[in-house]
Amino acid sequence: MMEEEELEFVEELEAVLQLTPDVQLAIEQVFPSQDPLDRADFNAVEYINALFPTEQSLANIDEVVNKIRLKIRRLDDNIRTVVRGQTNVGQDGRQALEEAQKAIQQLFGKIKDIKDKAEKSEQMVKEITRDIKQLDHAKRHLTTSITTLNHLHMLAGGVDSLEAMTRRRQYGEVANLLQGVMNVLEHFHKYMGIPQIRQLSERVKAAQTELGQQILADFEEAFPSQGTKRPGGPSNVLRDACLVANILDPRIKQDIIKKFIKQHLSEYLVLFQENQDVAWLDKIDRRYAWIKRQLVDYEEKYGRMFPREWYMTERIAVEFCHVTRTELAKIMRTRAKEIEVKLLLFAIQRTTNFEGFLAKRFSGCTLTDGTLPKKPKAPDNPFHGIVSKCFEPHLYVYIESQDKNLGELIDRFVADFKAQGPPKPNTDEGGAVLPSCADLFVYYKKCMVQCSQLSTGEPMIALTTIFQKYLREYAWKILSGNLPKTTSSSGGLTISSLLKEKEGSEVAKFTLEELCLICSILSTAEYCLATTQQLEEKLKEKVDVSLIERINLTGEMDTFSTVISSSIQLLVQDLDAACDPALTAMSKMQWQNVEHVGDQSPYVTSVILHIKQNVPIIRDNLASTRKYFTQFCIKFANSFIPKFITHLFKCKPISMVGAEQLLLDTHSLKMVLLDLPSIGSQVVRKAPASYTKIVVKGMTWAEMILKVVMAPHEPSVVFVDNYIKLLTDCNTETFQKILDMKGLKRSEQSCMLELFRQRLPTPPSGPEGSSSLSLLAPTPEQESSRIRKLEKLIKKRL
Repeated sequence: MMEEEELEFVEELEAVLQLTPDVQLAIEQVFPSQDPLDRADFNAVEYINALFPTEQSLANIDEVVNKIRLKIRRLDDNIRTVVRGQTNVGQDGRQALEEAQKAIQQLFGKIKDIKDKAEKSEQMVKEITRDIKQLDHAKRHLTTSITTLNHLHMLAGGVDSLEAMTRRRQYGEVANLLQGVMNVLEHFHKYMGIPQIRQLSERVKAAQTELGQQILADFEEAFPSQGTKRPGGPSNVLRDACLVANILDPRIKQDIIKKFIKQHLSEYLVLFQENQDVAWLDKIDRRYAWIKRQLVDYEEKYGRMFPREWYMTERIAVEFCHVTRTELAKIMRTRAKEIEVKLLLFAIQRTTNFEGFLAKRFSGCTLTDGTLPKKPKAPDNPFHGIVSKCFEPHLYVYIESQDKNLGELIDRFVADFKAQGPPKPNTDEGGAVLPSCADLFVYYKKCMVQCSQLSTGEPMIALTTIFQKYLREYAWKILSGNLPKTTSSSGGLTISSLLKEKEGSEVAKFTLEELCLICSILSTAEYCLATTQQLEEKLKEKVDVSLIERINLTGEMDTFSTVISSSIQLLVQDLDAACDPALTAMSKMQWQNVEHVGDQSPYVTSVILHIKQNVPIIRDNLASTRKYFTQFCIKFANSFIPKFITHLFKCKPISMVGAEQLLLDTHSLKMVLLDLPSIGSQVVRKAPASYTKIVVKGMTWAEMILKVVMAPHEPSVVFVDNYIKLLTDCNTETFQKILDMKGLKRSEQSCMLELFRQRLPTPPSGPEGSSSLSLLAPTPEQESSRIRKLEKLIKKRL
């Protein structure tokens, strides 16, 4: 019964102590424990099994029970202590709360008392300081009144003194007093509503107006606009008057400057009137010599009269430039027919020299006061164009002169070429560039620099048009016009003539000198192309930014590119034509009568001979333009290989031995073409990949044609399939040509063609058409033996 009651008590206790997961997690965080008895998921069976894992461990059961009972007693003691400790907690908490409330009430009372006392103190301070504030305001107003009265006294006295000094022309004292009066008057702007203050302000303005008029009158008297005599030296009165003018309205200062400069340059306008002999361009030096003397004279006599910050010397020089530009423009319009290019260039040169002199002596700070032509291309010289701008409308004379000179230069180039003949063959340093080319561009550079110094506007555009004209003429008359002309050949080349042909004999239409000339023209055209591009860039640097888009030499560069293409085409046609008789002889040979495979055929020897004759010459003369030699090789391969295949189709009928000989010849030509860029050269270079790809593709296709011809046509299905695999050509005409080469009868060809059309939809499989001869299987053992024998022969030749 006791055990049952204990079990029921335990179950009730577990039901009461069943805590939520959150509470259990919080307890584990606050009281971490590794004891299994503290775990929420405690299992008594597992715990006992852990204590007694084996039967032998039951021998210690009494000891384990004693330990557990000891632990229970300790837990009971701890629980009892905690429970007893919590007995008086509630009563102690209530007592502490009551004490805290009493303390808060006491603190609130003390704060209230302090606040009341602070309000009483503030009220007392306000009563004490009320009278002090009134006294402070009174002091401030009194100080302001005294200061204003002092300023008023100074203003009234200053105005009286200013009026008196003005009447006596005491400008030195006026300069100091006027500035002070104006500074004092600024303090009375807010009092202008008072009649007396407004009256004083009006008296100051009247005094300023009177001073301005009086000073202008004094300068007019000292420097009359009419008459030729000048005073002997500067006046101290006028020097002080300039100091006063600095303070007055800026228009007074400007009027003084204008009148003085006008009077100072009046003699210049008389000496260099339009009807005077010294006014023309040939004596333009005298104008600049005159102003230099006048500047020296001014600095000696009047340099100290005007303030330094007026920059009077520079202003005189600038006004002289404006007047000179206007006068020169007027006289050049009147006598435009008398202007020659040498005279114009002389005047421009002297003028630009004078502008350079001004730039060295003056800073150009006064140029913003007047209108000055913008010359963005000369940032280091602010005076650039201040006079020389007047020559720009007449630069057409210079442009026309350059047009004439360039025309004569081209004619001289043509005459020199005819007299001297083509350049000598060059095999060491590449094709020689025609010297006339360098002369032309040197002259262009000289003209461009000279014109840019004269103008960076429309004249530069006109000069560019002239450049374009003569670049085209040079390309047509000197380059294209001197390319050798091709002539049609007649007759053919027989096998007997090929056999009799000796090594080194001339078959090519162009002579060695003509080949060198073509290479020289090609090199010259390339030089012109590159230099024309540089010329365009330099012209864009020289011309105004707004005109850059109008500089375009693309058409001229295209013209030189055309000359290059024509030269390469001539070289290709020459070598191609030299090989034509050999290919013709190949197509006329009786290939069905060839009895055995020997060395390469005579036509192959002839082709190789022509290649060895032409290519080294072309390569050596194009050593400086390697890329165009590569273009020549590529164009020759693209021309020769299709022509070779065309003649190959004409070789019909072909016996098995004949096909083997042709295959050997084709392979020999293929190896020669692969070596063509370096043939006959001591330095062996790897051929460009683009060229090698063309040769390998074209000549491999020719080899495949011969391999198909060599293959037996029985059984037909195998032959057709092998054709499609090797040639990957679905053209019926090509297949027809293969059948003609094999010498099949028309009836057999009809069956083959029909079968070919039926097999066309089947896509080719296996490796590409450049595969080895193993694709011909199945073939008879005899045919396989003959092909292996041919391969050995080719390797032996290599």
